[in-house]
Amino acid sequence: MPTREDAYKLMTSHVKNENLQKHMLSVEVALRFYARKYGEDEELWAMTGLLHDCDYEEYPDLKEHTQVLAQWLREGGYDERIIYAILAHNDLNLSTHPRNNLLARALYACDEITGMITATALVRPNKSIIGLEVSSVRKKMKAKGFAAGVNREDLVNGAAELEVDLDEHIAFVIQAMTSIASTLGLAGVQEESATRG
Repeated sequence: MPTREDAYKLMTSHVKNENLQKHMLSVEVALRFYARKYGEDEELWAMTGLLHDCDYEEYPDLKEHTQVLAQWLREGGYDERIIYAILAHNDLNLSTHPRNNLLARALYACDEITGMITATALVRPNKSIIGLEVSSVRKKMKAKGFAAGVNREDLVNGAAELEVDLDEHIAFVIQAMTSIASTLGLAGVQEESATRG
């Protein structure tokens, strides 16, 4: 089984967009936290998050997205559980890969919410996820033009499929992402007067 370092190299070799890389790192840490919560295999879950959109930059068409990646992962000797969950997070594959296990449901639940949390953190004056409130994220979810690429239905359905309260889910993912805030570029900017000293 490849290591996390192997997975990271695979991801960065196919994904050059820094925001997409950060998205996958966000989902990685969210899944790592959920694995810990549920007593599951942390490395396996984290790797699923790290790799889930690996082919998206080169193959954004949903008919190809995840299918191409599944092929790469099989060739690379990755665990079938990772491949299954990744295929199941693309709704076009649900007839062959229903989200019938905890990992698949957790990946789906964490995918869109990390984007909404990131977007909400970045519009704060301090551009920080630290201290971000669930209510701020919920408020932004209601704003139609905000983070238009984030599918609101997926946010709600993801938490429902995982059988967690949406507010608790948001709080949990904020906590996970806060643990790597600087890696995600969400540690915030210092006030100018403070840096000038």
